[in-house]
Amino acid sequence: MPALPAPGGAGRAARTASCGARSRRRGVESSVVREEVFVVILRRVKVLEHERALVFRDSAFEGVLQPGVHALWTALREVRVDVVDARALLVEHELLAAVLALPGTAALLEPISVETGHVGLLFRDGGHEATLAPGGYALWKGVARAAVVPVDQRELMVDVPGQEIMTADKVTLRLNAVVIYKVVDALRAVTTVEDHRVALYREAQLALRAVVGARTLEALLGEKEAVGRELDAALRERLSAIGLEVVSLGIRDVILPGEMKELMNKVIEAQKAAEAALITRREATAAMRSQANTARILEQNPTLMRLREIEALERVAEKGRLSVVVGEGGLAGRVVKVV
Repeated sequence: MPALPAPGGAGRAARTASCGARSRRRGVESSVVREEVFVVILRRVKVLEHERALVFRDSAFEGVLQPGVHALWTALREVRVDVVDARALLVEHELLAAVLALPGTAALLEPISVETGHVGLLFRDGGHEATLAPGGYALWKGVARAAVVPVDQRELMVDVPGQEIMTADKVTLRLNAVVIYKVVDALRAVTTVEDHRVALYREAQLALRAVVGARTLEALLGEKEAVGRELDAALRERLSAIGLEVVSLGIRDVILPGEMKELMNKVIEAQKAAEAALITRREATAAMRSQANTARILEQNPTLMRLREIEALERVAEKGRLSVVVGEGGLAGRVVKVV
């Protein structure tokens, strides 16, 4: 016969199974409660390889999260996470100043400042990506090979001193010129030539030699304004190709050699002496012509002649004691001096 179970054995087994089930239910419920609590007080943030996350707590910048999975404690404080694309290289955020003020960001961000009157050319891996207006910016480090080239767009001056140039009549002289310019195309000025100031200096030298070498010394000294206009036109055309604009240009000094200076002084002295002699002769001729005209008028009008004689006598009488008797004859023959 089969053995019978001990009295009360089935009941104890049932009670044991029931207790185990209740214990498992309490464990599951406790795990769910803990997970819900963790969801409330922790925030899971996943940052992809090409992304960075800016973390703010209570509107204050706290740090930057690198690629990976992060958990942020959100209890009792307001947490803000801004995920940005680092492939753009240039950081654009309304709270950028606060981000750069945190010392820990120096390893991740490179601050860039573009001064007033300048523009910044942003190059990425050797190619131009953006032109930055004056202001503050930041670049992600380690994303690409980046560089910002500042370009001054204010009016600038370049001196072209001591240029020894031979004129068309074989006279060697020295010229000092000045060029005022500004950059109107920053990208062209940086990418077309190695240094646009050096290029401007070279082009000014070539323009001076071309314009001055085609004129004689006399023409050069007598046509300074025309020379300046021709220089301006020639240089403006050349500089526009490299993104520069000529504001004004002029020849400041023309320096002659010592011997040529003496010769020029002698020539000028002779010219002035000839001009003075010519003026003197012109004045003498004019005076003689005036006297001849006066004599002709007096000859034709005897009464006017008598009046002129009286005027002459009055001038003589003013300088001495004279008694004048006017008779029927000529006045000159009737003057008697009374002592």
